[in-house]
Amino acid sequence: MELLLQKQFKWRPISPRRIGVFENCHFPAKSSGFAAAADSRLVLQVRLRCTEGSVRWVYPGQALRVVLEPNLSSNPRTTVCIKPSPSLRGASVFVERGGDLELLATDDARSQQQRRQVFCFRADGPRRPAIYLQASPRGEGHWSRRTMGFRYELLGNRSSAPSLGLRGPQTSCRPCNDTELLMAVCNSDFVVRGHIKNISHNSESQTSSVEVSAARVYWQRSGVFERRVSPRSPRPISSWRGHIHTLLRCHVKPGDGEFLFTGSEHFGEAWLGCAPHYKDFLSVYQTARAARRNSCDFPLD
Repeated sequence: MELLLQKQFKWRPISPRRIGVFENCHFPAKSSGFAAAADSRLVLQVRLRCTEGSVRWVYPGQALRVVLEPNLSSNPRTTVCIKPSPSLRGASVFVERGGDLELLATDDARSQQQRRQVFCFRADGPRRPAIYLQASPRGEGHWSRRTMGFRYELLGNRSSAPSLGLRGPQTSCRPCNDTELLMAVCNSDFVVRGHIKNISHNSESQTSSVEVSAARVYWQRSGVFERRVSPRSPRPISSWRGHIHTLLRCHVKPGDGEFLFTGSEHFGEAWLGCAPHYKDFLSVYQTARAARRNSCDFPLD
C-alpha cells in the first residue's frame, strides 16, 4: 500500500511502496476498515496492464488510485474513457494530471441517467493515466459493506471510433466519404449487413438507438449482435439482431433497403460509424479494388 497526502485535490507520495501490478482486466479491490480507521490518509493503489476492464471496490475506504499501464509497444492509446457503476454512490471520480486531481464525476444530485454516463479524457504526455476514487465519509466508527467501481477503456486514434469529448462519444453526423468508408470496413469493431427494423429516441441521454436485423455479420469485437432463429418457418431461418447507438442530433430516420453498418464498440454498446446502402458500398469498393486502392480485402457474396 502507499500513503498519500490529499489536500485540495493534490497528492504526494509519503512511501514509495505500491500494492502491485495486475494482469487481470477485472480487478476486485477490498479495503480494510481497521486500516482506514487507523489512518484516514491511507490510499489503496493498483496498477493495471489491460487496455480495458473493470475495477470493483468492496468496503471502500478513503481513496483508491488506479494507474493504467497497458503493455503497448506500438499504437499508443491517447484517450481514456470510464463508465461509473450504477452503485457508485457517495463517491467522486477524479483524473490525475501532473500530480493534480481534476474532478470528473461526483455523486451529488446525480440522476440515474447521469450515473450511466461515459466520461473521457486525453492521456497524452509522459505520465501514465491515473483514475482516483474518493469515498465520502460514512460517519465515525461506521463501516458497512458497499461496493463501487467503474469500467474503463483505452482508445487509439482509429477512424472507426467516434470523437471523444469529456462526456463520451461525440459522433460526427455527416456521411462518410469514399476514403473513410474503405477504412471503416477494415478498422471497425463491427461490420454487418442488414435492414433497419426500428429507431427509438431518448431525449434525456440525447441518443438514438437503431434496431438492426442483419443477414450477415462479417465481424464484431463482442456479442453486440446475437443470432436468432425463427421457429415459425418450415425451415429454420437464422438472422442477427442488435442495436446501434448514435447521437440524437444526427436525426437518424428509418430507411428502406439493405445497409452496411460499421462502427465502434464501447462498454458493450455499438456506436454508429459509416452506414451506406450496401449497393453503394459495393460500387465504391469494386472501383477501389480495380485501381488497387482498397485498404483490405472485403468478402463479397
